[in-house]
Amino acid sequence: MNPAAFKTAIEAALFAAEVPLAPEALLALFDPDLGPVPSPEEVDAALHLLAEDCAGRAIELVQVASGWRYQVRQSHAQWVERLQAERPGRYSRAAMETLAIIAYRQPVTRAEIEDIRGVAVSTNIIRSLLEREWVRVVGHREVPGRPAVYATTRIFLDYFGLRSLEQLPSLAELLPPEEALLTAAGLPPTGGEFTPLEAPAGEDTEDRPELLAAPVGVVPGAAVGAVASAMDTVADACAGAAVAPISADTEAL
Repeated sequence: MNPAAFKTAIEAALFAAEVPLAPEALLALFDPDLGPVPSPEEVDAALHLLAEDCAGRAIELVQVASGWRYQVRQSHAQWVERLQAERPGRYSRAAMETLAIIAYRQPVTRAEIEDIRGVAVSTNIIRSLLEREWVRVVGHREVPGRPAVYATTRIFLDYFGLRSLEQLPSLAELLPPEEALLTAAGLPPTGGEFTPLEAPAGEDTEDRPELLAAPVGVVPGAAVGAVASAMDTVADACAGAAVAPISADTEAL
């Protein structure tokens, strides 16, 4: 059947949804007792047709880690953000540095984060990142004390408009040439095995590289600031485009 026949139903569902919708969720909306049911290939084709329909418009249909969603284009953020009663909360430099280290060095413990930053990490920062579900505990390092191991989540990827960790900008793009060479040379990986936690019901860790992936990069201390600044800029853009899943009255960490 022509994918265009299902476009309007899928479009309506995406507009009504408060969270991104995966193709499987969209497919589940069709009841064979009420009419034709598209194939997975037809749902995928309809999504791409809807994305093409957004060309030249103020909105776009994008694919993030959790599925597909409509959002305002970043180029229109300066006007849309005026609709918000309060400015979205600002995140402290320390919070963005901590998040950047977890994103680029995961799975990582609090002590390893502190080794990279060179200063202690506030318990409030870790707690806030956990409460916002940007990071989660994925296991425990098999060293004395069995410290918790942190990694990013799908919500983190959705907030920053990413499909996977592979879409994070490379450190070479964020650093001056001399620091990029240092990063390319690499640093010793964090030591010790860790015991992963079981995946929550309904989740397959094999499909969740953002939870149980090997480290996707090495972040020397000199690179943390540049990465944090880049992520802070993206966070501002997400909030301005009214796509951030964080309430506008969030206080700065």
